[in-house]
Amino acid sequence: MSKHISEELVEQIVEGLEEIKGEGITVLDLRSIENSVCDFFVIANALSGTQVRALGNSVEKVVFEKSKEKPWHVEGLENLEWVLMDYVSVVVHIFRTEARAFYDLESLWGDAPVIGA
Repeated sequence: MSKHISEELVEQIVEGLEEIKGEGITVLDLRSIENSVCDFFVIANALSGTQVRALGNSVEKVVFEKSKEKPWHVEGLENLEWVLMDYVSVVVHIFRTEARAFYDLESLWGDAPVIGA
């Protein structure tokens, strides 16, 4: 049985984050959550704005090389506290460490199973 396209995209995103030493990589499976905005959230954090940008660039590069997909929308590149990359079925959240603790998406989406990254 082949993997769902969203699962393959998650693997590519995680690879991009790991290449630049993204911290705390977490994948939330939202498929069983009623009215969820996508299939998966991939969340990671970085120690600096420079690393946040590098992580986003790495994700975009790896995903494009492997699947020719580009994010539908990217926001947060102005301040580099929280960059959101929307691949429609998968949304990537790259935070500065302090911002991740403040927004605490894992608690907000606490009903979603956490799967290995």
